[in-house]
Amino acid sequence: MIEKVKYLSKEWRDEAERRLKTELPPERMNFVTSSMSNIYKNCPPDESEKYLYFKFEEGRFAELLIGTGESPKPEFAVTGDYQTFASITRGELNAQKALMTLKLKLKGNMVKALKLASLADRLNKVLATIPTAY
Repeated sequence: MIEKVKYLSKEWRDEAERRLKTELPPERMNFVTSSMSNIYKNCPPDESEKYLYFKFEEGRFAELLIGTGESPKPEFAVTGDYQTFASITRGELNAQKALMTLKLKLKGNMVKALKLASLADRLNKVLATIPTAY
């Protein structure tokens, strides 16, 4: 078992990528082609802003980037507070509920986003298995 890695660090990203590639085969992702950026506000320790960018091509996990500044252009952008995303990643908060209660804001095609919500839940369940220090 790996020891805890710092949330949104390079080590966390590397472990997330490894798990997403092995635990989400194309058929579990309904062969979807899409991209999404989570925009984190108020990241500790300095209240900075970060992004987490996911890309799937025909259901295959293609890219995972973490950074500051401008995210690559996604099909969907979800913006929220660091603590909200941390609660989702820990499995304490459902992403759909966070959207409905305005803890998260979505930019992109809402109809398509609703169709992809179950896939986002699968992705978040995999991320919740990473031993993480927040």
